[in-house]
Amino acid sequence: QVNFVVCQLFALLAAVWFRTYLHSSKTSPFIRHVVATLLGLYLALFCFGWYALHFVIQSGISYYLMIIIGVENMHKYCFVFALGYLTVCQITRVYIFDYGQYSADFSGPMMIITQKITSLAFEIHDGMFRKNEDLTPSQRCLAVRRMPSLLEYLSYNCNFMGILAGPLCSYKDYITFIEGRSYQLQQSEANGKEDTKYEQTDPSPNIAVAQKLLICGLSLLFHMTITKTLPVEYNIDDNFRATASWPVRFFYLYVSLMAARPKYYFAWTLADAINNAAGFGFRGYDKNGGTRWDLISNLRIQQIEFSTSFKMFLDNWNIQTALWLKRVCYERATFSPTIQTFILSAIWHGVYPGYYLTFLTGVLMTLAARAIRNNIRHYFVESPAVKLCYDIVTWMATQAAISYTVVPFVLLSVKPSFTFYSSCYFCLHIASILVLLVFPLKRTQKGSKKHESVQPVWSRKLEEESLLQKNSYSTTNNSFSQKQEITCRYQALKQ
Repeated sequence: QVNFVVCQLFALLAAVWFRTYLHSSKTSPFIRHVVATLLGLYLALFCFGWYALHFVIQSGISYYLMIIIGVENMHKYCFVFALGYLTVCQITRVYIFDYGQYSADFSGPMMIITQKITSLAFEIHDGMFRKNEDLTPSQRCLAVRRMPSLLEYLSYNCNFMGILAGPLCSYKDYITFIEGRSYQLQQSEANGKEDTKYEQTDPSPNIAVAQKLLICGLSLLFHMTITKTLPVEYNIDDNFRATASWPVRFFYLYVSLMAARPKYYFAWTLADAINNAAGFGFRGYDKNGGTRWDLISNLRIQQIEFSTSFKMFLDNWNIQTALWLKRVCYERATFSPTIQTFILSAIWHGVYPGYYLTFLTGVLMTLAARAIRNNIRHYFVESPAVKLCYDIVTWMATQAAISYTVVPFVLLSVKPSFTFYSSCYFCLHIASILVLLVFPLKRTQKGSKKHESVQPVWSRKLEEESLLQKNSYSTTNNSFSQKQEITCRYQALKQ
């Protein structure tokens, strides 16, 4: 853990140096690719020792599969290989070396690299094999029209900015950053018309980086002072379960899970700050003219802590992973996309049984929350006072449901997880099933509305997010494709 933090702080300093002395206006893309890759591999070697070779092996074999198999089927082979290789490494680490340990390990970076390998394979398949009219707006904008070189591929997977903690970014955004192309900014005027402008100079990320480092410091302080005094394991303490009342137990459940979140806030926000410090992550300007450095941000803390629905929580937690699940699984699933997506999420996270209990519970919670929202919410939104009461109630229900769902994710093993759920009499599992029996889900629409009606809880908002993320850059390989890309994004936004 100390190695991880030290390496991330070093990466932050390296990012400042990279942006200052190896800026795209001063250095060729080749040099930027080489330096970003070598620094990333050095950090991996320092942090994980020779286990870092797994990053190169996984990336190298995936690239070889892409070359020899061809664009028609390479996405399937890369997906199976990358996820399989990750799973084997996770099994080895968990069941041979250190079951239950929370220390930073080499499988963490491999999870991000697996996302990048599979995302890029699907994007190349979309761009070089599938017909343009068969793609969704987001797939069309993310599609890669040429095969990357080995250096570009390794740089994307193993660059120093994201090798330790990510977050995931699209290949086209990364290449645009390395090559230093002009930012394409999409702004809406007061009259509703869209105006495309081009910014020739990079905006400074200093304020955004300073703000994120402040959040990192507060999160780390909270984690080191509060988290240790509120262990999640106390929820299954025999004496606590026997003596505490139900309100007290649910209150402790909420505060103990809330106290477990700052370590993720710290790691993800620091990773975001590192990318911003290097000049990566700019997403245009807001309505007040302020810069937005959240192109690849992984969370929104305020929306998480004050979420009033299961959907809102997942919309703002681990955003890039939710987008990855949507792009490689949900949009392409032939049946039960929600269930398939949760299963893939569980497999990707690791092999602890608690992960599977959490995500299977999450399926029930997701469907039940969607059913309630679709059937009763519209009765409470007319009056501001009633809406406020509704929001308070749904905030409490959401926090209880999230805490209840993720307990196995923290406890990891089957026995303590079932001890917790049995002590609660599986109350929210039963309630979710009853909700699904009482309230009907919306029927799946045919044709173009199919995906809209069965979207997972995060999908609609993240679809808009993924399209808006593309507005920051023009990421094509020549002037003709650049114009085509701009047209694509206009059409996607209008849809």
